[in-house]
Amino acid sequence: MSAQSSGQVADAVCSRAGCRATAHWRIDWRNPRIHTADRRKTWVACDEHVDYLRDFLAARDFPLSVAPLAETGAPR
Repeated sequence: MSAQSSGQVADAVCSRAGCRATAHWRIDWRNPRIHTADRRKTWVACDEHVDYLRDFLAARDFPLSVAPLAETGAPR
């Protein structure tokens, strides 16, 4: 999910399967085997699942960054 507009940010739901909690974090990542360096995917996470999702991606050696989900600003 890419939550860029203010309405999307306010309504963002955690990307963890089965979770319906409001997301407060964005996790930008890419799979270097299939994505070029300029291509990023974004997951959003609630406070409970941000570590789980980050660790899931890190275990696969995917480059990633975690930042607060903000009302303004472009993806990093």
